[in-house]
Amino acid sequence: MLLRSLLGPAPFAFFLAALSVLLPFADAERLIQSKSLNPCLANSSFSATLFNVLFTPDNETLTFDFVGVSDISGNVTLELQLFVYGYRAYRKSLIPCENADLKKGLCPMNTGQIKLKSNIPLDADIIKNIPNIAYNVPDLDGIVQIYINDTNTNQPLACVEAELSNGKTVYQKGVGWATAAIAGLGLAASAITSGLGHSNTAAHVAANALSLFGYFQAQAFIGMTAVELPPIVMSWTQNFQWSMGIIKVTFLQEMATWYQRATGGTPSTVLSDLSTESVQVQKRSLAMAAKLVRRTAAVAARGANALAKRSASDETSTVTVRGIERVGFRANIELTNIFLTGYAFFLIFVLFVILGVCLFKGLLEGLAKGGQLSGNKFQEFRNGWLTVLKGIMFRIVLIGFPQMVVLCFWELTKRDSAAEIVLAIFTIVTMVCILGWASSKVIRIAQRSITMHKNPAYILYSDPVSLNKWGFLYVQFKATAYYFIVPVLGYTLVKGMFIALGQNSGTTQAIALLLLEAASLIAVSILRPYMDKKTNVFNIAIAAINFISAIFLLIFTGVFNQPGLVTGVMGVIFFIYNAVFALVLLFMVLGASYLALTSKNPDTRYQPMRDDRGSFIKSEAQLTTELDALGATARGDGKNGYKPRTGIDDDDDSFSSGSLERAAAQPKGAEAGYYGGPRTPVDSSVPMFPANGADNRTAPPTYSSPRGNTAPYGPGTYTRTNSQRSDGGFRQQNNASPWQRGAGYDH
Repeated sequence: MLLRSLLGPAPFAFFLAALSVLLPFADAERLIQSKSLNPCLANSSFSATLFNVLFTPDNETLTFDFVGVSDISGNVTLELQLFVYGYRAYRKSLIPCENADLKKGLCPMNTGQIKLKSNIPLDADIIKNIPNIAYNVPDLDGIVQIYINDTNTNQPLACVEAELSNGKTVYQKGVGWATAAIAGLGLAASAITSGLGHSNTAAHVAANALSLFGYFQAQAFIGMTAVELPPIVMSWTQNFQWSMGIIKVTFLQEMATWYQRATGGTPSTVLSDLSTESVQVQKRSLAMAAKLVRRTAAVAARGANALAKRSASDETSTVTVRGIERVGFRANIELTNIFLTGYAFFLIFVLFVILGVCLFKGLLEGLAKGGQLSGNKFQEFRNGWLTVLKGIMFRIVLIGFPQMVVLCFWELTKRDSAAEIVLAIFTIVTMVCILGWASSKVIRIAQRSITMHKNPAYILYSDPVSLNKWGFLYVQFKATAYYFIVPVLGYTLVKGMFIALGQNSGTTQAIALLLLEAASLIAVSILRPYMDKKTNVFNIAIAAINFISAIFLLIFTGVFNQPGLVTGVMGVIFFIYNAVFALVLLFMVLGASYLALTSKNPDTRYQPMRDDRGSFIKSEAQLTTELDALGATARGDGKNGYKPRTGIDDDDDSFSSGSLERAAAQPKGAEAGYYGGPRTPVDSSVPMFPANGADNRTAPPTYSSPRGNTAPYGPGTYTRTNSQRSDGGFRQQNNASPWQRGAGYDH
């Protein structure tokens, strides 16, 4: 009788029919099932400890297994209501004493335990009236509520509700594997093309791959909020929880449980008790005690927001899972193992990357000894692979920062064990210090470059050590926006803290995310800090989608008191536009990675950066900007191998080395190999290219005194005097210096 009217209204049925065309799924066994019977009324006098209902139209059978406890006695009236995507599609009153199927056990209803288990054949007419879309639409948002009313007073004595599912879902492990593989391919393609000397291509591919990864983490954040999400939204966001390390591996779960017990913790047993316990919903707050408890999102196969535990004394206790716990439960991870699972996968990722870099280094050396490595391919990596490895480690810290912010701060609220708390504190403090130190290094290097050359790109890109070690923080931005990594890290930290610490209030989380995403969108749209127009458009689009998703999240909280149908339809819309957008981003990154790996000279696909970084970066590709000669001098590509030492990124420049104090005691500019006022390495008063076409320079300039009389070049020498080079006069006379062009100082 309930199923006969499922999806009955014509307009709504038409909507779902159209949706089924947009979202085709592979044919499978048709079914409608429910594995949870949850109380939907405060102080309900009826509860269930086991509830399984399965309807299979192909064999025309309805199978159910029910065990419950009733505190009601006397004659009752049942009121049934069917909701589909928030729309009440069916409502009917039943009197058990007048219905042969309900008379046994319910006329009259008695206190005590009730057990029902049976297979009921259904008429073919009932089955034919159920549209096929009920079996095919993924994450069917259907629910049946049953009120048990007193026959004499018509007052509700109890209320139970059952969530319906057709076995179809948009949460597919294949989606997670595909998205992870493409994001990883983008990062790998960037590393390979960088080693081949195509720095421009590598920067573009890496920037887009990191932005794509950030979008995946933003989707995972939405699934981790404590908001009661529509089933399709929660299933969709569950696809991206791999980016937060929420991946089930059996031996890791056993190890996490052992570690927790060994360090004084008490592991939860939510998953191990599912076979004997039912799923129930606990009321959300005392303020709602007199109201219906709204249906929460389905969790795993049990499809509810809480698990009921039944003790030997037949008393029922509840464990509420929402937000991060809900995500872990859907991934079949014990609630107390969520932190260690994410932490372990972060460490595994770090170890695999280190091992991969070492193996790649060994492979290159083997090929070089065998004469199979032509030219100077990967020469820079082979010579400075330890520095490159340091840079890669910093990149991993940046990628894992959102994940560890959420998990570590959340662990401080859960306190699974003393050792895990210490681990969480140590990890988050270390990562914040590492990224904070790296950001300060970038800012100091850029400011030093501006002071000396009025162009931040000069030292940021001419020094290979700085570029390889700290470049992950600024290569995706234009030279004048080197500082933008600081607001990005601040945005990530605050956002992650709201997700981790706001698990008791989904509304607070939704409002905070809305404000943060709005600020991010405004900043990116106005400042346009990324390296070129295409990259800016790529990231602005992601920021816009994240902002729209935050608006939807706020609507899902119900603060606007919208009808349930609105929430259900918006959940479907959320899935559709995010699925389309994610698909477009994946194809873009996949295409860029493919062309980067297969093109002979992929740099030709990208225009030179307006900040002229290509003039400073050592690359095999032919440089065509007007700063080529100066860039060659800056890089040390001259005949005599002149390589000016910046000294700003020495390995001893750390928290405790005192290098900053030593640098402060030196004359201004000394740390870059100069004495006296800041200078460029070439005197602009001398023609860059002699008229006779000969290169008269036989040795690089040498500065031997605080006022720097230069050594002669040989034939055609010249002398730089103090009167010719006062700092202020020089800068005023050379405001159009090519060092300033393209870095944001010429407009």
